[in-house]
Amino acid sequence: MSSRLGAVLAALDAGMDIVELGHPLHSAVPALPTQPGFRSALMQRHGDRTFDGGLSAANEMMVMGTHVGTHIDAFCHISHNGQLHGGVDAVASQRGGAFDTGSIDELPPLVSRGVLLDVAAHRGRDHLDGGDVVTADDLADVAVAAGVAVGSGDVVCVRTGWARRYGDAAAYLGTDGGCPGLVESAAHWLADRGVCAVGTDTLQFDAVPDGGIPHDLACHRVLLVEQQISILENLWLEGVAGRGVVEFVFVAAPLRLVGATGSPLRPFALV
Repeated sequence: MSSRLGAVLAALDAGMDIVELGHPLHSAVPALPTQPGFRSALMQRHGDRTFDGGLSAANEMMVMGTHVGTHIDAFCHISHNGQLHGGVDAVASQRGGAFDTGSIDELPPLVSRGVLLDVAAHRGRDHLDGGDVVTADDLADVAVAAGVAVGSGDVVCVRTGWARRYGDAAAYLGTDGGCPGLVESAAHWLADRGVCAVGTDTLQFDAVPDGGIPHDLACHRVLLVEQQISILENLWLEGVAGRGVVEFVFVAAPLRLVGATGSPLRPFALV
């Protein structure tokens, strides 16, 4: 039995709780201008058609970008100097409208140890401010203070507290004042420890200065292109943080969207 499976079975056997790590989807979900926001329309209503025995059915149609709401980036999401991870030509890979390399359907489910690095709490604040940066030294200090060692195969969740603004799309997007996030040194610190995925409670992961546009997406470049480490965005970490949880079993799976650059995600923690 693998150590990861053993951890999950042990957690279930102990009767541990399930804590949501993502946001629900609805029409007011914040979305970048480059992404179509979430929309849902009830296409068939109860009473439109009645089956034998008096039954009727309802269903809807949904439209959304793959990087809207709580989601995970595929490795084909970012290129650097025209190349995806491994030197793959990005333009050639996307011919036909679907990526043949690094797409989200190739990514297996995530079942691993989760680690919460609560940067906001470590600084004695409810949330970081727009444009605040999280460096390698910040992550190292938080890990030491929490008494946790980040290691191979971990899913690291970095809390800035910014998700408290999620209900106000304009404030959350940071178009006036920017958003907190990680900088390149933090990405290297995580990669050096062999993590399999990292996530934040912000929309763009990289720190966003005033104006709403990241400078160079250095963290995306390091993690997705150079290291093949998954990035999760728009996490809801208040639940685990409120419990004082540092380590937990992390579980999530992307949709198997063939050739896609990302996928909605419903992550949760067993605590």
